[in-house]
Amino acid sequence: MQQILEFPVSSSCTFDSFVVCDGNAAAVRFARRITDESEPERLLYLHGPPGSGKTHLLRAIALELAGGNPDQAPYLSCRDVRSARSLVDRFHGAQGLVVDDLQLLPDSQDLRAALWQLFNDFHEAGRAVVLAGLHPPRMLPHLDDHLVSRLLWGLVARVDASDDLSRRMILKKIADDRQVRVPDDVVEYIMVTTSREVGELIGFFETIYRFSLAHKRRITLALAREARECVASGAS
Repeated sequence: MQQILEFPVSSSCTFDSFVVCDGNAAAVRFARRITDESEPERLLYLHGPPGSGKTHLLRAIALELAGGNPDQAPYLSCRDVRSARSLVDRFHGAQGLVVDDLQLLPDSQDLRAALWQLFNDFHEAGRAVVLAGLHPPRMLPHLDDHLVSRLLWGLVARVDASDDLSRRMILKKIADDRQVRVPDDVVEYIMVTTSREVGELIGFFETIYRFSLAHKRRITLALAREARECVASGAS
């Protein structure tokens, strides 16, 4: 019987909900290829800065591999790795090996060996192997040297949505998804008052959106400023 993995993947992290832009188009194309069982290439490594969308893509891949069932999605972040045994058990019977945040892999020979063995088991079985981290493979501190070399044999893509055009596209996408109109001056205000991380960008938009609903007002620049002031003051 296939093991049910802990920390189910959110069903909102899909390919359809991911905003494609110049900085991530290759990564999205490769990600879709990995989930196609007719494709010969079954190995993908993604890297890029925090908040660029790597985790969304990995969760989307895991969800596809699990046939849309979030409870069976074979995803794990290295921030949740506790031991070599828990790492191996997490992927017992899984449809693929999808591991995020490799830069956070603890400095442990047992963990390095376990991940290398999992990689070999899944790769030799023809099952998808998808890994991601902040840096290219050679810059990751605690990976087995053999694994670093093997990652470079597969598909490798950088994910980066920090340019202004990509950030505008993301804001337009989430506004369209919620069927709300966001004026250009509000978009510019969000962009200049948040960092380059996509997560913070979306988070502030959600704050404005909820503030608009709570006060039954249209989204305007004045409302966006009020929402930020409320956040800064700790008010609701």
